[in-house]
Formats: sequence, C-alpha cells, structure tokens
Amino acid sequence: MKDIQHRSDAVLAELEALQARATDALRDRVTQGGRIDAALLERHQHAAHALSWLATYVLSLRQLQAWAARVDGPIEALIVRIGMAEYLTQIRGGIPMSQTEFARLSDLGVEWDPSEEARALMAGNTPEARAELAALIAQSKGAATFGASGLEEDLEMIRDQFRRWTDDKVVPHAHDWHLKDELIPMAIIEELAELGVFGLTIPEEFGGLGMPKAAMVVVSEELSRGYIGVGSLGTRSEIAAELILCGGTDEQKAQWLPRLASGETLPTAVFTEPNTGSDLGSLRTRAVRDGDDWVVTGNKTWITHAARTHVMTLLARTDPDTTDYRGLSMFLAEKTPGTDADPFPTPGMTGGEIEVLGYRGMKEYELGFDGFRVDGANLLGGQTGQGFKQLMQTFESARIQTAARAIGVAQNALELGLQYALDRKQFGKPLAEFPRVADKLAMMAVEIMIARQLTYFSAWEKDHGRRCDLEAGMAKLLGARVAWSAADNALQIHGGNGFALEYQISRVLCDARILNIFEGAAEIQAQVIARRLLE
Repeated sequence: MKDIQHRSDAVLAELEALQARATDALRDRVTQGGRIDAALLERHQHAAHALSWLATYVLSLRQLQAWAARVDGPIEALIVRIGMAEYLTQIRGGIPMSQTEFARLSDLGVEWDPSEEARALMAGNTPEARAELAALIAQSKGAATFGASGLEEDLEMIRDQFRRWTDDKVVPHAHDWHLKDELIPMAIIEELAELGVFGLTIPEEFGGLGMPKAAMVVVSEELSRGYIGVGSLGTRSEIAAELILCGGTDEQKAQWLPRLASGETLPTAVFTEPNTGSDLGSLRTRAVRDGDDWVVTGNKTWITHAARTHVMTLLARTDPDTTDYRGLSMFLAEKTPGTDADPFPTPGMTGGEIEVLGYRGMKEYELGFDGFRVDGANLLGGQTGQGFKQLMQTFESARIQTAARAIGVAQNALELGLQYALDRKQFGKPLAEFPRVADKLAMMAVEIMIARQLTYFSAWEKDHGRRCDLEAGMAKLLGARVAWSAADNALQIHGGNGFALEYQISRVLCDARILNIFEGAAEIQAQVIARRLLE
C-alpha cells in the first residue's frame, strides 16, 4: 500500500497536468470572442464529455489515494492496486461513457506517454490480484462494505443501525413490492420518520437532527441497498427542505421545516413537463394571481410519489412575457393526500399513473392543473422570478444523494451476485471459482469503493461550506454508471435465472437503469461538468 501511495503522488500530478492540457485544448476549440460559444460546445460535444469523464477519473483516483491513506488491510490494498491500474489504463486507452461511447485522449487532441511510475501502477490489475480480491470478498460477505469505508466511527454506527433495520424491514419484502407494483407501506414510512430520516439534515432549531450530508449519504446508501424506493423516500424531503432553507422566508421555515422533519408532511417535487425534459427554462405551466392567491394551469410529468403527499414544490411561470428561466417561481403547493380509490382529490388537480420498469414503490404520475389554487403565502421566498435560482441551489445535495442511492443499488447487486456465485455449482465447483466470474465480482467491489469515496468527498465538501456542484455531478455521473455495470454483471453471473422475475437481480437491474436518467441524465451531467471545467 505504501509503495502504491508513493508512486501515485507523482502519477496524480501527471494526470492533473494532462487534464489541464486537455482543458486548454478543448477551450481553444469552443471559445469565440473570449467566451465559450454554445454552438461550438455542442459541435464538440463528444470531446466535451470526454473531458468530463477524464476529470471525473482524475478526481476519483485522488479520492482513492486519500482513502488508502486512512485504511489498512488486504482487501483495501487490492482495491487500491486494481482500481489505480484499471482507471489509469482506461484513461490511456478509453473511458467507457456508455456501452458504445468512449472518452479517448485523441478526442481532446492530447496524448499521454505514461511515466515509469504510472506504468508500474498500470501493471497492478492482474488475474491473480482479481482472484485474490474475489476470494477475500467471499470470506467477508457479511461485512457492511467490502473494504473499510474510511469514515468516522459515528457514521459507521449510523450505517450499522440502518443496515440492520433495512435487512429486517425492507429486504424480505422489497421484491414482492416490486413484482406487485405496490406502494411502500405507510408503516415503513412511519418507521423512517421515527428514525429521523426525513429530518436528517434539517437543523435542530427546526426539529431536525442537524446531521451532516455525509450522514445522509450513509443512510441513503443503506436504505437503497435494500430497495431504491425506500432509499428515495428521503430524497423528496431533502429537496423540499433544501429549497425552504435556502430560499424560504422565516415564516415558511418555521411553518414547513418541522413538519417535513417529523414526516407529518410528505412532499413531492413537481418540476418536469412533457416535451421539456432537462430544459427547465422552457416550462409552460403558469401561475396567475387571483387576489392574494395564485391559480395554476398546466401539465407536469414524471412526478414521483405524487398521490400520497401533502405538499408539492411546484415550479411554474409567473411572468407570461418570459420564455426562459427568469420568469419561473417556486411554490409550496398544498394538496390533500389521495387514496387508491381517489388518488387526486384536490380540486383543480388530476393525475394518471405512468407504468415503469423499475424504481417502483412510490409510483410515477402525470399531473394536470386547471384552476388549481395556491395560497399566496406559499410563494417560496415571497418573491416571483426566483424559482430557477432556488432550484439550482438544491442540485448539489440532490446529486450527492442520488450518487449515494446508486452506490446502494450497486452494493445490492454485488451481494446478490456474490451469493449466487457461491451457491451455484457448475462442473463440480462454485461459480465464484471461475476466473471470469471472479473478475466480475472483484471489479464490482473496486468500482463501488471508488464511487463511494468520490461521493463521500462531495458530501464532505458540502458539509464544509464549499461549492461542490462539480464534485457532486461527477459522483452522480460515475455512481450511475457503476450501478448499471454492477447490476448487469450480477445478472450475467445468474445466467438464465437472472432473467427470471422471481430472482431479485431482475429488479435491481431495472432499478439501476433509472440512475443514468433522473437528477440529470448522464449526457446532461457530462455537459454541465464540461462547462464548469471550461469556465
């Protein structure tokens, strides 16, 4: 481990210089008149996204190195050795952005001739190393993570608490909820409220636990390991609370935050519209003043957990003379929770379910508003035209939390794949003893730990008051890819049984797929990262 750390110091400096050259080269291509030109950036989109992935790998390796300095042990040493080797090799030969798209240095107009130290590290991902790591993972399958997380003791205690609760209350039932496409039982939501999940990061003065974002990451990771739907219940409260904390009036904070923290009020985020997707600036849903109140008209789609909730963080256009983000405002729009028989009883509001492959448990809906009334006191911040800015302030936390959910899903896939590989015998021995299966298990463990450390770092930056939209975006970008890869490989280990609905890995594959789409699709995420790097 010490030898790797010594070599990696020089190699990381080498990579950071490479990233700087690549950034300068791309900036020359997309700059006109001293400014980044949107049309040029779009023309060179593949190169821009290649830069995003290169920078994500460089920061990931930096965090892997930092983790190595905090931990010690044979599993940890192998993860560092294999992870460094694999990511360095991919940087030189091509980083997978998807199954068919690769980020290559040639796309950026630069080359890298690895130093002697880099070449030595690149030789570390051997079949023997992967086989040894897979064997060690098999021996420690009851561990909370495969390899020490490197977190403080209090965060590990939180992990242990939520891991035990998840194994008891969620894991035995998650697959049945998925197959029956059922809402997560209210009893589970009530227990999550009692555990403080909905007020985890809300300040104590408003009835929350006042814990850091790092705690939110650990909790989200463990809950999502059991079922992404359960892990995502807290996301809605996280987004709503962040909106109110950053943009709400004192009265709104006093009114809403204690109710969110206790779970008395369940929120849902109502932003996306048909035909807009990630282009939030072009939203058409409008809110018009009527006396002291507002009347909302329009349509929304992909609204998670819309029926059972009490309040919507609703983004609507309040200035009809605008066609971009400047005319948008955010509302805390109250509604009556629905029932199975009448999911949307509030006057002026209708809804229909969108049937989905995975990410079930809360359900997705299309919503229609026609004469829907919002109390004038529920305009967030008391000012119009601030909605888009207010929403942007939540993206760091939302993407950190999404990265944590991705890690939980990936961890679940690894655990399912490992258990099946140990139980299933072929040709007289367990599947886990075959090299290609062992390779899959080993690489899953390596990439999960890399994504985990990048996510912890993003949360750490947020907790220390530093801007971290870049780091959070990178954590989400990598975490989503790792979750999909882990689920796909774990299903492959299951063989034909993985394609059967009765096996849990079929659910995990469906759940993993959404992570590359929501909270910023991978392509949008890479574009945002590239813009930040080029600024």
